[in-house]
Amino acid sequence: MSMSDKALLKRDAKRNIGEELLQSVREMKAGKKGAILQVEAPLIVEARHRTGLSQSRFADLLGVSVRTLQDWEQGRREPSGAAQSLLKIAMTHPKILREISRNTSL
Repeated sequence: MSMSDKALLKRDAKRNIGEELLQSVREMKAGKKGAILQVEAPLIVEARHRTGLSQSRFADLLGVSVRTLQDWEQGRREPSGAAQSLLKIAMTHPKILREISRNTSL
């Protein structure tokens, strides 16, 4: 549940941000760790990383716009048919896509 602007201002008026930051630095120096969050990247991001290609080059290779690739990577859209097949190849045989990328003038 999000707080209203008024509630946020009231809460923040009571805070000493400088002291909170200083305390955080002390904890870091002491080796104390906060919560460690694990974020799982979508498989398409992993596929692109395995090939070692930039978003632009990977999008060209797949025959889509960079914007479409970004939509896939951020979970706003799902790749269809042929793109899914190419992504499977990228996951299992990234060298093949790197070779295709080097040998074509996209």
